[in-house]
Amino acid sequence: MAKKTPIKKALDIALRYGGIDGDHHKAWVIDQMVRALLVTKPAYKKWVKEACDGEDGQDTYDWDTGIIP
Repeated sequence: MAKKTPIKKALDIALRYGGIDGDHHKAWVIDQMVRALLVTKPAYKKWVKEACDGEDGQDTYDWDTGIIP
């Protein structure tokens, strides 16, 4: 059996959990998709840090990991 690609993993998460109601669950889905696409923990942490950077410094925005549905 072929190994799932990061894109396939992310799409599987979207398909399986994307329709569940609740902003906190949607945040979890997005977080899990980002983790699947970035593959490694260091890449994920770097991306989140960059996502939180803004005009007011490195903590301008928050990253919400959500709640598991």
